Amino acid sequence: MSWTAARFERNGEFIFRHIADEVILVPIRQRVGDLQSIYTLTPVAARIWESLDGATSAGAIARQLVEEYEVTVEQADADLNELLQSLREIGAIREVAEERA
Repeated sequence: MSWTAARFERNGEFIFRHIADEVILVPIRQRVGDLQSIYTLTPVAARIWESLDGATSAGAIARQLVEEYEVTVEQADADLNELLQSLREIGAIREVAEERA
């Protein structure tokens, strides 16, 4: 599934921290004591996380990845979609509804 036009925002019940040489995502309410619920992000995934502001579309984030990293548009889109799906499954992000005029 491609979410090119979709916009996503971070769930405030997850915190994002740089610890030593790792970037982690930790739920602060549910499952906080469960070590299985601590997620380590790659540098690219961390960059994507920081871009999920509710205003920037997934397509714009994919274009940022192409500009910042040596990756094709197709690969950036595929990797972004995979990460978005994973983040949705754990409840770390939610899709922002389109505003109707």
